[in-house]
Amino acid sequence: MASLQLLTVEILTAALGLGLLALGLLVPQNDRRGIGYVAAAGLAGLMVAAFSMRDASGVVLGGYVIDPFGTYFKVLFLAAALLTAVCSFEYVEKMGFNQGEYYALLVLATLGMMILASSGELISLYLGLELMTITFCILAAYRLDDARSAEAGIKYILLGAMSSAILLYGLSLVYGASGSTVIKEIAQAVATGGASPALLLGTIFLLAGFAFKVTAVPFHMWSPDVYEGAPTPVTGFLSVASKAAGFAALVRVFFGALPDLHNFWMQLFIALAVLTMVLGNLVAIPQTNIKRLLAYSSISQAGYLLLGVVSFSVLGIGAIMYYAMLYVFGNMGAFMAATAFYNTDGSDEIRDYAGLARRSPLVAAVMLFSLLSLAGIPPMAGFVGKFYLFMSIISRGYIWLAILGILMSMVSVYYYLLVAKAMYLGNPPEGSRPVRVAPGLQIAMIVSLLVLFLLGIYPTPLTNYAMNSAVAFFMP
Repeated sequence: MASLQLLTVEILTAALGLGLLALGLLVPQNDRRGIGYVAAAGLAGLMVAAFSMRDASGVVLGGYVIDPFGTYFKVLFLAAALLTAVCSFEYVEKMGFNQGEYYALLVLATLGMMILASSGELISLYLGLELMTITFCILAAYRLDDARSAEAGIKYILLGAMSSAILLYGLSLVYGASGSTVIKEIAQAVATGGASPALLLGTIFLLAGFAFKVTAVPFHMWSPDVYEGAPTPVTGFLSVASKAAGFAALVRVFFGALPDLHNFWMQLFIALAVLTMVLGNLVAIPQTNIKRLLAYSSISQAGYLLLGVVSFSVLGIGAIMYYAMLYVFGNMGAFMAATAFYNTDGSDEIRDYAGLARRSPLVAAVMLFSLLSLAGIPPMAGFVGKFYLFMSIISRGYIWLAILGILMSMVSVYYYLLVAKAMYLGNPPEGSRPVRVAPGLQIAMIVSLLVLFLLGIYPTPLTNYAMNSAVAFFMP
């Protein structure tokens, strides 16, 4: 397949982002609501195009890899971006400014993730990472009238810059030790020359840099404040898509470039997984803000995903891919419900969710079942995802790690049910009105709910897609 054909999805994504930016400048302020619909339609078309290329393989310019592994994640990013765009219609309209730029940044962040997932070379990987990070910095600070949004943007810029610097230093050490920036050539150099001190140090810096991006403890400190302050749809997108992009790049680098060092970095990943699952779940318990609770929940989910890395197997990578996809619908479902509630009440406090089931049965149901999926309660899709992750590490002999993951999942049920208790057993405030949900947001919420149920009851199609893509990653 010709190079331009292999890059079809990336080229069309860039064109859509630039087109939305132009529309934002050309369309009068009062007519800009339609830009959101254009963005959603474009993202839906791109998702179809990416899925149609799921079996395409090839290398562009010697370092950009098109394979089923990368394409799977592109479908995931586009699904998350589509849900975020639909979730944002009313939210962005209420802000009343820069609607075209908002959707353009959303699409360009998606482009950065695509580059990150398909980079078979360290320089292009870093460029994709920076494109994603810079656009998220702007989106996090998008609410100009909100001091918390400005604080979120500043914290994300400062800590994002620090993590990018750490990662870049690690990349430079790996390049210095191997003499190449191409992932396959690095693997060959390591297999031939062994592990030098510079390479081991570079591996540690790489792990720290990626740990920032996937919010693994102790590199998670930025996420609660950024999640709380950023616009709610942006928080949802940041929590699912950027985390998946970080894991896609992490797997490509550690499994593709440094497999011969897995006995060294495996111990570090085990420590990260334990800390992330334990701290994420325990610190979520006292949270009173729904976005902070979901932030710590997101941290704990990163711990479960790290179990797939620890397994160092096809099953582990397939489990990461499967869980990352259903995590999009589970977490985005919760954030869409939070967005719908915020659009009516202007609050993110859990106590204000009291009696929500009587004010909006749909919003309460979507929030409840999304949280149950994140907790891994059957028959929701999250149960199947965690089952695969736990089986992948049990097959490698880490039974104690699987038991710890199960115990932490039981802890998560407690704080998720605190939200359910408020919604279903609490009394709505006096004079409260029904929660109005825009038709587009209603459709997106119902679709997310249906996906969570269908994948929980019949996971075979997604399981096959994820596992076949994982096999293709190991056997290009």
